[in-house]
Formats: sequence, C-alpha cells, structure tokens
Amino acid sequence: MTSSLLKFKLSAACTLAALFAAGCSTTATLPATDHEQTVIIHAVSAQGVGAEIGTISLHDSAAGLVIRTSLSQLPPGPHGFHIHEKGSCDPAMKDGKAGAALAAGSHYNPNHAPHHGNPLTGHLGDLPLLNVAADGTAKVTLLAPRIKAADVQNLAIMVHAGSDNYSDSPKPLGGGGDRIACGVIQ
Repeated sequence: MTSSLLKFKLSAACTLAALFAAGCSTTATLPATDHEQTVIIHAVSAQGVGAEIGTISLHDSAAGLVIRTSLSQLPPGPHGFHIHEKGSCDPAMKDGKAGAALAAGSHYNPNHAPHHGNPLTGHLGDLPLLNVAADGTAKVTLLAPRIKAADVQNLAIMVHAGSDNYSDSPKPLGGGGDRIACGVIQ
C-alpha cells in the first residue's frame, strides 16, 4: 500500500471517528445492516458481576462496526474501551489475587499484532476511548473500522478504570488498569 493511500485511509477513518465522537447522525453516511445487537453491560469487581449499568448496541456499517453506548454509573473522564478474547465477565485469579472480569482474557487480537495500539494499528479489539460525562453517563457513538459484528460474537466488551494512551509504555495495554464494566456479546 502506498504511503499516500495509507494516509488517505487513516485520514478518512479519523474523520469518521471524530464525527461519531461529536454525536453526528450516521444514517446517511453509515447505513446499518438490518441487525442491531444489544449487549447488557454490568459493573464488575473482583467479587463478581454486579448491577446492570446500561447497554451497548452494535451494528455493521460500510465503515466498520458502529458501537452505541447508553451507560451510567461510571467515573467521569476517558476510559480504555476494548473487545476481549473470551465471552465472560467473571473474576479470575492472576498472581494469586482475584481480579475483575479477568476471565475475559486479553484484548481480542486474532491477527497477533505485536503491540497494543489505536483502533487502526493495534489489536483488533482496541476501540476508541469511551468518554464519560460528569454525571457518569456515556451516551456516545464510536466506530471500530477494522471489525464486524460477526468477528466479535461470544467475546466480551470491556470498560477500564483509566484512560488509554494506545501504547504499551509506560504501562502495558495503554495504562487503562482495572476492569470496571463488562458485557458478553452474544
């Protein structure tokens, strides 16, 4: 792929992502398929799966997977947001300690990308940041340009406690930290 074609594709994808983040209508530019899937999202902790805190709907478009969130009871600010490789939100043990939703495994990475990255360069499960409003709600539309709904069936979608710098430095996997909300995509 030529450098100018790659720059054009990156520019187009970033423009679409910016439109989604700003809450622009998507019906004219990103027609959905007939099927929209709703995923129930729960708060998670080392003790287990907690209360329902909202939903995320998924549908395919010509530009990729459209992700619409309707969440509440989250800490305000930017959060790491990912598809994880296993369809579970249960706690699991790591280094002798129970951790929230660790049964979901790592980021979805079927192409074996060598590192965590942004939604265009890293793991296929690396999604745009989830920005939560001051009132703890996240009602946003995001785009995952490299995946389709069929790719993520029976996997988990995860909200992390912290932001994501799309790098493995200075902390692994963008520094998002603990898993605080999760849903299984069925």
